[in-house]
Amino acid sequence: MADCSHSATSKIIVGGSPATMQMKRLIETVAPSIGPVLVTGPTGAGKELVAQALHDDSARSGRLVAVNCAAIPGELMESELFGYEKGAFTGADKRRFGRFEQSHNGTLFLDEIGDMPLSLQTKLLRVLENHTIQRVGGNEDIPLNLRLVCATHKDLLAMVEAGSFRADLYYRLNVFPIAVPPLSERREDIPALLEKLVEKRRAQDAEAAPPVFTETALTALLAYDWPGNVRELRNLVERAFALFSGRDVTGAHIRENLLSLKLPNELLQIEQDALWDASSALLGNSELEIEDLLVPMPPRPEDYKPWFVHHDSIDLRGHLRDIEVVLIEAALTMTDGMVSHAAERLNIGRTTLIEKMKKLVIDKPQNI
Repeated sequence: MADCSHSATSKIIVGGSPATMQMKRLIETVAPSIGPVLVTGPTGAGKELVAQALHDDSARSGRLVAVNCAAIPGELMESELFGYEKGAFTGADKRRFGRFEQSHNGTLFLDEIGDMPLSLQTKLLRVLENHTIQRVGGNEDIPLNLRLVCATHKDLLAMVEAGSFRADLYYRLNVFPIAVPPLSERREDIPALLEKLVEKRRAQDAEAAPPVFTETALTALLAYDWPGNVRELRNLVERAFALFSGRDVTGAHIRENLLSLKLPNELLQIEQDALWDASSALLGNSELEIEDLLVPMPPRPEDYKPWFVHHDSIDLRGHLRDIEVVLIEAALTMTDGMVSHAAERLNIGRTTLIEKMKKLVIDKPQNI
């Protein structure tokens, strides 16, 4: 086996904890093979990076083509994967190559394979057995040479027992199983991951002054359970760039501002002063009340329609999670920390709110 320090895997998979090193060695051992790989692990742990490392260390000449099975409607997935012939259905005005053909001589990564419909599971099994596909609307067998890597955060064996995943497909995919450990089981990797994420964020905006994570900040990061895994750490770094650009980040900042998404006191004061100055200039020429100036209207769902006009992408789960945090904290503040009353304002059950507070690391207001 090649020296791990010089492989693509060592550059893609960050960290030197025992769990991470074991995973790296397994990836390097499996990479040259042609057999299917099943990558398992919790959401946000970095399963897509394992697929990238497997491809880069495989020396295959083709591309790595990724498909998220959970993001494609079931009725469109067949044509997305297999392609189609001209005239196969209304709107098929020309032949289109699917993801299988696009990954010829390369690697096809099927993320969230547990969300693939049963009808397509049968066709995928046929591809694995025959190494050929047929485009939708066609009858020609097209030979393929590709490596299949699948990933899921679901318990596929439980799905097999429930009848929602084919047993024969499961065992056909599970030739080389690779489990990605949650971040809580490889906390030693956090300093290296943090450095890598800060470096990557700086590469996106060279003018942004990076936050400086102090020893107490690292201690707080190591003490946290990371239910959102590496993705949650990436979101924390993004918040740190926004709230503490060019400044020291302490353990208190980690706990009070970055994990729970609260503005630091100094930023709150600056924001309030600026808002007061702006509103004072208007009061002499307007009938508006001061409350109208200080309280902006909340965004409406339709306000997000032009999002992709200005941005290339959005971390949807992270964005929705941040909105949940803000609204729950606002409800708790308005109800003096009374969870039952806050739940009523949020139109959810008290038990549901308590579970969300635990998951999102939300504390009751400190002044109660």
